Amino acid sequence: MLVEHIELENGSALGVKLDMEHAPLLVIRAGKGFVMCGYLSMDVANKLGDVAVRVTGVKSFEDVLNAKAVDVSEAAKKLGITIGMPTREALAKML
Repeated sequence: MLVEHIELENGSALGVKLDMEHAPLLVIRAGKGFVMCGYLSMDVANKLGDVAVRVTGVKSFEDVLNAKAVDVSEAAKKLGITIGMPTREALAKML
């Protein structure tokens, strides 16, 4: 498992990477929410009321930071986060 402090323009976040059998499980956690890879469920994030963004096709923190949201939770929408938004922009709204 890799845990990394990630510096962003207006703050910092915590990245967690766990190598699974076929692809890594990646999460970048900011103050109000998180960005997750396709391994994790948006249905559960919505059920729990979490601010969450899902990205796919990522293998590293840099990939996540350069990706665009393919799905966002209802709580994330209330912060102005939208599908297609660059991850860095979504994370800025979560700090």
